[in-house]
Amino acid sequence: MSDDDEDAEPAVSLGTHTPVEGAPLARVSSRLTWPKEKSEVDRLEGETVIRTPDGPRELSDVLADIDETYFQRHQEFEVHVRDVIGTGPIPTADE
Repeated sequence: MSDDDEDAEPAVSLGTHTPVEGAPLARVSSRLTWPKEKSEVDRLEGETVIRTPDGPRELSDVLADIDETYFQRHQEFEVHVRDVIGTGPIPTADE
């Protein structure tokens, strides 16, 4: 990289920092080792509040709506959680 590249403005405007309640689902699943039983996920991370399109929710409440009892991989866990919480924009604290 040249010195000119280092002084250039960012290509994308990042905007102002807007607080979002709850932890991203990927952060929660990355803290666990897989495979994992649903009950063990609940014991370890159940009190964690995650971000959802409908606002923050406790992971324990989401797990109660999942019929699966065992997750082979974090991707499988995340698919089941997203089936319950949905996908879409996450509301910020200002909304």
